Amino acid sequence: MIPPGTAPEDDVHILPDGDDEGYHKGLGKRQIQMIAIGGAIGTGLFLGAGSRLQIAGPSLAIVYLVCGFFSFLILRALGELVMYRPTCGSFVSYTREFLGEKASFVAGWLSFLNWAMTGIVDITAVALYMHFWGTFEHVPQWVFALGALGIVTSMNMIGVKWFGEMEFWFSLIKVVALSLFLIVGAAVLGLRMPVGGHGTGLHLISENGGLFPHGLIPALILMQGVVFAYSGIELIGTAAGECEDVRTFLPRSINSVIWRIGLFYVGSVILLVCLLPWTAYHAGTSPFVTFFQALGIPGIDTVMNIVVLTAALSSLNSGLYSTGRVLRAMSLGGTAPRFLSYMNGNSVPAAGIGLTVAIYLVGVVLNYVVPSQVFEIVLNFASVGIISTWGFILLSQIRLRQAINRGEIAPTGFPMPGAPLTAWLSLGFLGCVLFLMLCDYPAGTSTIAAIPIIGGILVLGWCMLRRK
Repeated sequence: MIPPGTAPEDDVHILPDGDDEGYHKGLGKRQIQMIAIGGAIGTGLFLGAGSRLQIAGPSLAIVYLVCGFFSFLILRALGELVMYRPTCGSFVSYTREFLGEKASFVAGWLSFLNWAMTGIVDITAVALYMHFWGTFEHVPQWVFALGALGIVTSMNMIGVKWFGEMEFWFSLIKVVALSLFLIVGAAVLGLRMPVGGHGTGLHLISENGGLFPHGLIPALILMQGVVFAYSGIELIGTAAGECEDVRTFLPRSINSVIWRIGLFYVGSVILLVCLLPWTAYHAGTSPFVTFFQALGIPGIDTVMNIVVLTAALSSLNSGLYSTGRVLRAMSLGGTAPRFLSYMNGNSVPAAGIGLTVAIYLVGVVLNYVVPSQVFEIVLNFASVGIISTWGFILLSQIRLRQAINRGEIAPTGFPMPGAPLTAWLSLGFLGCVLFLMLCDYPAGTSTIAAIPIIGGILVLGWCMLRRK
């Protein structure tokens, strides 16, 4: 049997160990666990669930469940790859090894596109959340965007330990907030306390149009938006490269994600529609704020604004961390400019982080020039990067399992359940998401229409890189 990390030269590309050279193993067990949790919980739940309930009603719980199930399978595919060979290059490194240099080039730059666009959205969200407090209403939006970027960049440049601590506390705040809602909501439902003049219980679903009040089509269309609520789950693959003894506790951290998705996403939506009619929730207002305000609890809107602010900062923090390491792995593999492999004295890929910050500064400028249109300009492009990242993870896992089945690589001890069938089903699910995006006119349709343009840019970039 061939030991993990080796493969025959004529089939699977063998990587040097340089992808992780120079990094410190500065992340601990509790930080990895919180990164796994925090990657699956974002503003898509805290803030976006209001508009989604308005569109799909109680069927949102089913949509979250389906998307969460496939997100978990993708995370398990990544987990098998990490157990085979932990690396800070994560899916970019695996794509190079199992699918080749061209695929690695595409995977890395589309991931960079995703996090670059997501980061612009995040700094814009921070600015908008700060304007919630009247004290800051006259402060220009770009000032808060620049301030948030400065804080998070500084923490990332100091060292991985500071990133881990920052992400640990950001994730903890999100988990505590959701846990508090689940406890209070379950108590109110169990005691049959009226909320906002309504009795609580399952009858609120049947009396307000049933599970699919607007039919099945709105729920299906909504799926292409909900799937992006889980973007960030792949961060644990990058973080694993800077964690000691990751093989010991990574499986437990990944397996715990599925019940947390079930509890936090599906459980929260079920509770929300049993505590108030789904028609009480609206876009632009967190459904959790709507519930607590209906209970008459003062100041809850301020508390929830702090939570969604934390979620935005967490995503911004993760984006800088991920892109810095992905760009360095690409640089070491020859699919990105050589200067991006530079690390500072704190063992941080400073050049990659600096390039990402430069893109984020464009977001600061957009907040100054067109503050009301920033979201629409950049959000759709992020979706292309998310789908491609997950697709490359699944394809790499399929090739890894084929090598294992041929006896060329030792079993990892943490196989993706049901593979290869589940891997192909997950790829089919991602294909369905792209089709649903195409049907979502005009935003989704324009995003799909932009894919050939992005492809042309990647081809041009590859040709220029090969020439050099």
